[in-house]
Amino acid sequence: MGDQEDYRYQGVMPTMDIISTVCPDLLLAAYSSRIDMAYVVPVVVFLGVIALFWFLLDIFSKDQRANAEMRLDALNDKLRGNATARKEGKAELLNKALEKASPSLAKHLQPQTVEEQSKLRQRLSEAGYRSEEAANMFLAIKVIAALIGLVLGGGIGLITGGFSYNVLLRALLGGGIGFYLPELILNSLGSKRKKQITLALPDCLDLLVVSVEAGLGLDQGIRKVSEEMKSTYPVITEELQLSTLQLQMGKPRANVLQDLGARTGVDDLRTLASLLIQADKFGSGVAQALRVQSESMRTKRQQIAEEKAAKTAVKLIFPLVVFIFPGVFVVLVGPAAIQMAREMFPAMQGGR
Repeated sequence: MGDQEDYRYQGVMPTMDIISTVCPDLLLAAYSSRIDMAYVVPVVVFLGVIALFWFLLDIFSKDQRANAEMRLDALNDKLRGNATARKEGKAELLNKALEKASPSLAKHLQPQTVEEQSKLRQRLSEAGYRSEEAANMFLAIKVIAALIGLVLGGGIGLITGGFSYNVLLRALLGGGIGFYLPELILNSLGSKRKKQITLALPDCLDLLVVSVEAGLGLDQGIRKVSEEMKSTYPVITEELQLSTLQLQMGKPRANVLQDLGARTGVDDLRTLASLLIQADKFGSGVAQALRVQSESMRTKRQQIAEEKAAKTAVKLIFPLVVFIFPGVFVVLVGPAAIQMAREMFPAMQGGR
């Protein structure tokens, strides 16, 4: 065994001597490549282990991060829910306090006749307020707003001008503004609600026509429209849902349709209610009547849009005259006026 190793050694060493003698650069490159490989292999293995560890860590951390994000989202939702609950609780407490105080505050402003009471309830209904305490709360709000305006007007008068006769006038002016401000807001809310119902009615009628022609009854068609248009037109959907509830309670359809037109105050709905009542009474086709009414309402809506477009030119006159024309006049005439002031006027004075 020892002889074989000596033989190999003796055979290898002369060969290495020959290579070192003939080509020393080749031997140096071979030794340097061995040294490089000896360093490269551990480095590659180390980097591979690090990459594998990072990959496994990323896989397991995704689930933990997702769970942490879910817990944070749940905590945020809980905090938001608590904040919303606090706001709703404060609003509910304010409403309860106002309900308790409204009878005594609105006692002297109550309508004296049945006609005045019905008019007030009709205005509140058109604005979307149908509760039994709506009238008392509205009158109480008027009293509170008048007192606030009275205090603010008197306080501003005392701060600006001191104690004088003008303080009383400003206090009365503030009280009057505060008293009639809820009336203006109520009228604005009613007009806005009517406009929303008018604009949404043609689309709702189109869907009602499709539902009726597909085989549904009028009651089921109204319910279908209220379900499908809930996110698009919430105002008219609320009215239709109330009508559906009245129909389910056994109220006659004619009365339900009349109430629908009366409580909204929209003329198109009143016309539609009369049309449906007549079609049901005489046995004519409801789908055809709805289609005709839908086309007429769509034409009316188009005419309203054209009317507004025609009024735009007239409404633009005032901003043009007040804001744009003075600037254009200054840009066009300003340099000439400056030149005249510098050259023409001194020449005229010198000529004299």
